[in-house]
Amino acid sequence: MRHINVPHNSDSDPESDETIKPSRRKFLQSAAAAVAVTAAPLAHAQQPAATSAPPPPTTMPSAAAPLMPVKLTINGHAYEMQLEARTTLLDALREYASLTGTKKGCDRGQCGACTVIANGRRINSCLTLAVMHEGESIITVEGLANAQTLTLSPIQKAFIDHDAFQCGFCTPGQLCSATALIDEFRAGDASAATADVRFRPPQLSDDEIRERMSGNICRCGAYPNIVAAVKTVAINKA
Repeated sequence: MRHINVPHNSDSDPESDETIKPSRRKFLQSAAAAVAVTAAPLAHAQQPAATSAPPPPTTMPSAAAPLMPVKLTINGHAYEMQLEARTTLLDALREYASLTGTKKGCDRGQCGACTVIANGRRINSCLTLAVMHEGESIITVEGLANAQTLTLSPIQKAFIDHDAFQCGFCTPGQLCSATALIDEFRAGDASAATADVRFRPPQLSDDEIRERMSGNICRCGAYPNIVAAVKTVAINKA
């Protein structure tokens, strides 16, 4: 029988093993170099730019808008105010005439808290400029009561009798709107709830009052009592 001699590992050349298996030192050197290459872009990105753009020049504030005289008759008293053309009627009443009964609710004509009566017509004072009402007669909630006799107006008394408010923030606008509503009804003005707009309804129904007061929001939900108060005054004035 023939015998084949197979070389053992112990007889292998140590130098050839060194070429096959990299040393631990070379492996650590390679790994450290790879980490340095990977971290270099991140470190570069975190460094502040060498040449940053100079800050923009400081702009001087613009000159104040010119003032113009505005004459208004508010609650029977003459007022002459120096206002910017962009001043709303609401701000003119509150900030310049010191009549703070008119409330600033949404300041965009959605809640009706700022309702006043201008030349007999109810308007949202936050949506109109004071200069647009030059020479007009404005009635706010402060002007509804009789100043000479110190008595409340019928609609004010009805709101108290029917408990038609809770927090009271919307009440000034509700009172002015209701006052103008009754005058509009007596003048024959129709509404979206009027069955035949050619004829005034014989009396203000609940639906008529709700429709005509729909521009005034009460977040407390006192609507049934508000309707009852308006209806009481409307019947007495019919």
